[in-house]
Amino acid sequence: MKQGIVKKGKVLAESIPTPVVGKGTVLIKVAYSCISAGTEMTSVNTSKQSLVKRALNSPDEVKAALDFAKDNGVVKTIQRVRGVLDGGKQTGYSIAGEIVEVGEGVDKFQVGDKVAAAGAGIANHAEFVSVPENLVMLMPKGMDCKQASTVTLGGIALQGVRRADMKLGETCVVVGAGILGLLAVQMLKLSGVQVVVSDFDQKRLDLAKELGADLIINPQNEDLLKTVSTYTGGYGADSVLFTAATGSSKPLSESFKMCRKKGKVILVGVVGMEINRGDMYAKELDFLISTSYGPGRYDANYEEKGMDYPFSYVRWTENRNMTEYLRLVNNGSIDVDKLIDGVYAVDKITEAFDSLQKEGEKPIIVLLDYSITDDKAVLETKVEMKTKTISSDTVNVGLIGAGSFATGMHLPNMKAMGNKYSLKGVMSRTGFKSKTVADQFEAEYTTTNVDDILKDDAVDLVMIATRHDSHAELVMKALKAGKHTFVEKPLAVNQEELNEIKAFYNSDVENKPVLMTGFNRRFSQFSQEIKKHTDKRINPLFIQYRMNAGHIPLDHWVHESGGRIVGEGCHLVDLMTFFTGSKIKSISVEKVSPNNDKISTADNVSIVLKYEDGSVCNIQYFAVGSKQMSKEYMEVHYDEKTIVMDDYKTLKGYGVKVKEISKGRSDKGQKEELEDLYETLKGNKKEWPIELWDMIQTTEITFAI
Repeated sequence: MKQGIVKKGKVLAESIPTPVVGKGTVLIKVAYSCISAGTEMTSVNTSKQSLVKRALNSPDEVKAALDFAKDNGVVKTIQRVRGVLDGGKQTGYSIAGEIVEVGEGVDKFQVGDKVAAAGAGIANHAEFVSVPENLVMLMPKGMDCKQASTVTLGGIALQGVRRADMKLGETCVVVGAGILGLLAVQMLKLSGVQVVVSDFDQKRLDLAKELGADLIINPQNEDLLKTVSTYTGGYGADSVLFTAATGSSKPLSESFKMCRKKGKVILVGVVGMEINRGDMYAKELDFLISTSYGPGRYDANYEEKGMDYPFSYVRWTENRNMTEYLRLVNNGSIDVDKLIDGVYAVDKITEAFDSLQKEGEKPIIVLLDYSITDDKAVLETKVEMKTKTISSDTVNVGLIGAGSFATGMHLPNMKAMGNKYSLKGVMSRTGFKSKTVADQFEAEYTTTNVDDILKDDAVDLVMIATRHDSHAELVMKALKAGKHTFVEKPLAVNQEELNEIKAFYNSDVENKPVLMTGFNRRFSQFSQEIKKHTDKRINPLFIQYRMNAGHIPLDHWVHESGGRIVGEGCHLVDLMTFFTGSKIKSISVEKVSPNNDKISTADNVSIVLKYEDGSVCNIQYFAVGSKQMSKEYMEVHYDEKTIVMDDYKTLKGYGVKVKEISKGRSDKGQKEELEDLYETLKGNKKEWPIELWDMIQTTEITFAI
């Protein structure tokens, strides 16, 4: 399919794999999408800035890059930044079309429904989009998709008006006669509000007047503050709705000055935020922010998981706001046709965006038309990239899940290993992401359909790097397809899933594939050096391991599907078994008892593992520690000897002569685990990198904890 991608100041129509419908989502064949002149043009203009200028404007992103470099090195950081910049960025968040597939658990919609949909990074400028159900609105019967494609902008304007909470007969000044301002004018008039509109564009002011504004003001021709004061009898406006976009703080100051005592200013657009206390203090003004489409925005439980807010307690959610907007447009209460200045075919997307940047008079609303698309495009989940000549010594990899860990760690490591590994195909739920990764790491194809990887005879190894809750299911599919499988930890998130894997290896299936879980710590040079010495011990080991895991908000997905012990603590359990080489005898666990909901019992745990060989391993996994302290630390004690490893950066022995190691950054064995796996896959060694019983024991211990 064709999708609009922002690259270096231009928006291009590129071939992207069609998304597949997922749980809780619907697949929509797009008829029209609406370009947001403000938000999207800002993204386009940012994309052509130099890296230095972007860095100056985005200090948080710079800090994230520096943190990544600290842990992963400069080379991988540069690769990652270049990959992001070269891959471009998705754009669009307002579409209308027809549902062609309905995902599991969705009962609000059916195939054939005409709908509008919203969501940045979701309702993209693309021929097909997969959208969670709470971001999808059923269109009134007979409504034009052109009008409905403006749904997101309508929701934003309506939420701003709701935040203003204007009463019949009150006065509101709308600053900015762009899309949001002109929609807000009509909504305010429907509420019985007197509306004043301010803008520097006379044509847009005239349109505002035509749409119902009681007074229009061009600050270039008349004094804005005096005119508003005169119009309101010297009292000032009850409210100012700021819908413009500017970096200056002067318009915000003027907005405060236009208000009456006890009035309010609602920020919907963008403005400089240098606030003069004197503008607000004497009048005791309220300054409110309107968050996009309304309640539910930026709440993953609402937007991604479909958990609606009770109607009785949250009357107007983002979905209800946008549904109401569609009703008002359809019955003629809001005129959106007068705002649509241009409609371009999707393959003319570059021209469409260029029209919003031309000198002089600019269009208000520009739409993209997808009527030229072929219905068969829904089946095009695979896009061929390039053909490579592969050596017989090379392991061909099919990647499932193109997230940050795979792209920041595994793929750069494979690339650095020469001809040992070659990336055959990349599969991701998001076609744009898989295409970007396939481009960066020179894969032969990109797809959104997992079967394209599993049915590819040329794929030797399936690498699974998705979210934890899908690991076991994908492992079973890969194994049944006869593929050697590397899965990032955890192997499974519950016993039922693990039992399926155990049953597969206990079955009479011949030539069972190799399975490896990404328990990388044991492969690090630190662990390998320690084991050289502990294997010579006379008596059992006493190991103390500390993981200062760091606080992660409790609404983050890592706390789901087994939580952080199953998802990360498994590394430590695996490492203990690696050193002892023994089966578990007993498990003891104590957890903190918090005084409030800031912290969780589940990721603040003290664990004692007793092994059959007599070894005792004490693991402290906690999220309440300081980030200024190193993340991981281990002491290994035995036979009056001690080996200390600090954060996979230093290794030192006491009473035992070890190869002392000192590195500038953590090296946790991710590259070494792939090298070890390669030797097994190529038959250079018979043993698996980690034996099956070992992986199963580690996983079951985390369940017990």
